Amino acid sequence: MTVKRLLSINRLAHKLVEELLAEPDYYGVTVERLPSGATVIDTGLEAPGGYEAGLMTTRIAMGGAGTASLGYADFGGVKLPTVIVSTDHPAIALFGAQLAGWRIKPEGYTADCSGPARALALKPKKVFRKIEYQDEADVAVLLLETDKKPPDNAAVFVAEACGVDPKNVYMLLTSTTSLAGMVQISGRVVETGLFRLDVLGLDLKKVLHGVGYAPVMPVHTDWGKAMGRAEDALTYGGVTSYIVDEDDETLRDLAERAPSSNCKDYGKTSYEIYKAVDFDFTQIDPALFAPAVVTLTSARTGATFTGGEISTEVLKSSIQD
Repeated sequence: MTVKRLLSINRLAHKLVEELLAEPDYYGVTVERLPSGATVIDTGLEAPGGYEAGLMTTRIAMGGAGTASLGYADFGGVKLPTVIVSTDHPAIALFGAQLAGWRIKPEGYTADCSGPARALALKPKKVFRKIEYQDEADVAVLLLETDKKPPDNAAVFVAEACGVDPKNVYMLLTSTTSLAGMVQISGRVVETGLFRLDVLGLDLKKVLHGVGYAPVMPVHTDWGKAMGRAEDALTYGGVTSYIVDEDDETLRDLAERAPSSNCKDYGKTSYEIYKAVDFDFTQIDPALFAPAVVTLTSARTGATFTGGEISTEVLKSSIQD
């Protein structure tokens, strides 16, 4: 494949990691050095974390190739904080880094991972063939969605897969039952839309810019309900916009088909849908995993097409679950 090395997302992310390490008390994170020399940063498993930790985790998950900030919005009378994200490198930042495309399974430990280290290990390879990108760096930054801290052999496993020294591995831990975890999931709204557009056949390399926002739902101590609320933030409250090098008719069609309103279970809370299939996500209509609103603008003509709408009623129901 033809490989483009436009930027190093691991080097960019490492600069942000250094900010976390310099001010752990400000961000509410804890830092641990493993015997191999790898660094573990807890943003919410045991550490208090918070909005700032969640925003920084979002930026790091995007490989430093995107921005994340906090706003506030009214959703049918329910006023919620919102995460606003943008990137001028959608394919690389969102698919090359933020996509949770790597499940690590060293002996005795398992975690779903996202972040720029994937672009060193090429996990999964088909994604990097598609976006024609591979990073080269001597540092690896990975985000682990987990409720257990990784053992040292997990860091060594990541180092070997990425071709770096274990002392240059940085693993950020995030949990859906934490505030930082909820922030960083809402911060995946633009990635969620891009994922749906990819499923519908759009060439990701034609997506030039992406921006969006999603509410940060209240934290819940029950993992299933927390996951449901986090998904509802995207499915029923997520708003996205992309500038794409594509013709008008293609974008008009995609804007109609991409939003979550095309899902057969649309209108139910995600927790309801999860319970109905006993949390077997393979049984869920893939169209659910999409933003509420998708806007596509043609870079060729300036024509703009929007599909979907925010469902304030489902967001309210989700908060009451």
